[in-house]
Amino acid sequence: MNQVEKAKISDVTQIHKLINGFADKGLMLARPLSELYESIRDFFVIRERDEVVACAALHIAWSDLAEIRSVAVAEDKQRKGYGAKLVDACLEEAESLGIETVFCFTYRPEFFKSRKFVDIDKMELPRKVWTDCLRCPKFPNCDEIALVYHA
Repeated sequence: MNQVEKAKISDVTQIHKLINGFADKGLMLARPLSELYESIRDFFVIRERDEVVACAALHIAWSDLAEIRSVAVAEDKQRKGYGAKLVDACLEEAESLGIETVFCFTYRPEFFKSRKFVDIDKMELPRKVWTDCLRCPKFPNCDEIALVYHA
């Protein structure tokens, strides 16, 4: 029954295909295979049979700060609540780790606002969060919306 699970090494190539399919359309940041293998513990997935149809990651940035990134749901599986389930799993994990502030960069702010995220000026986030931005093709002219969630 399409439950959220922690990702496994065997999921990496499917996660890569899912994320980079959206990245090719300019909808999210591409992730190289090497990074996905290194950060597999960050990822949650939803599978249908043996296929990864949705993913999201909680990336720890600092002792009190984490980022939800790489939220992707296969186009034919959207509007089924998979994204919400994955974001909720990330927020629950952040809470269990004692992390009270979670942020995201997105082109879909209304989705995150429905999960109690609020707008924040990108410049209010610590410099540490800009690490990924340096290799983004849109840097320094980022057009994503920054949002933050406080537990």
